[in-house]
Amino acid sequence: MGFLYVTEHGCSIHFSGNRFQVLKDDMILQSLPAETLNGICIMSASQMTTRCMEECLMRGIPVSYLSKGGHYFGRLISSTHVDAELQRCQCRLYDSPFSLTLARQIIYAKIHNQSVILRRYAVKNGEDDSGVRDEMRQLGEHAYTADTIEKIMGYEGRAARIYFDAVSRRIDPAFSFHGRSRRPPKDPFNCLISFGYSVVMNEICDQIETHGLNSYFGFIHRDAEKHPTLASDILEEWRAPLVDTLALSLLNGHELSESDFETDRKSGGCYLNRDGTRKYIGKLENRLEAEISYLSVDSGKQSFREAMGQQVECLKKAVREGKAELYHPLWIR
Repeated sequence: MGFLYVTEHGCSIHFSGNRFQVLKDDMILQSLPAETLNGICIMSASQMTTRCMEECLMRGIPVSYLSKGGHYFGRLISSTHVDAELQRCQCRLYDSPFSLTLARQIIYAKIHNQSVILRRYAVKNGEDDSGVRDEMRQLGEHAYTADTIEKIMGYEGRAARIYFDAVSRRIDPAFSFHGRSRRPPKDPFNCLISFGYSVVMNEICDQIETHGLNSYFGFIHRDAEKHPTLASDILEEWRAPLVDTLALSLLNGHELSESDFETDRKSGGCYLNRDGTRKYIGKLENRLEAEISYLSVDSGKQSFREAMGQQVECLKKAVREGKAELYHPLWIR
């Protein structure tokens, strides 16, 4: 199962012979059986036929629209998975102890996952970064015992600064990185993680809606107009082990080069060009589908994409029963 990404301008997406096809100038660029498709993500000036839209709606296949830099515009979704009763439960839990407990668990796990990534690189390079990881561990423990979400996010922000400072020393000097920058990203590493976060959050939105939850009713991230806050909540666990490590691997392994990026003259932002986007999406898709055994959500091997769906299912159960302790965040080893 996978996603269809359309990154080239001037394409049209059709449905014919039980297959979804991407055409340009009457040539078929991609063709996927309907049974294997989880979603469509359009990142270009392309269009879908009415027949294709209808088929997506009937099959419950979401269609998302993102900019070339990963900015989320919106989505075409089916009503087949709507669960009004579940969403009423979700809404009632917003201003309750549920939110605080969930925030403690997820942010504690996020800081742990970041620390594990730093430990792996330290071992690989023969370095001693125990001081950095001790500081992050303390911040994680403070977050786990904090009595407000605002305090939890304060500890998370401090841990993130320490983490990205350490990450900056592990990136090939050819791709200088001097801290997190957003809107716009100022360098290739920021470009890759910002783009990756958006793509992964889009997948999480699909999982949330498939399981009947509302992606705009978050618990950690407070209500924000036009932003899927629940997807942002769940994304916190996946940032370091999925997106950050992929960016480090692609840059340090020279699988992407400077020629894969371009600078916007007006904003000064750094973005993937068409070839760079195609390469990155291919690598991210491979990573999402690859079976791994170091995720704690299951005793056996599973893909990141399968684990993501399992996490949303776990959250659904916690929401339905009103018990945040039933949710077990991603905890890598």
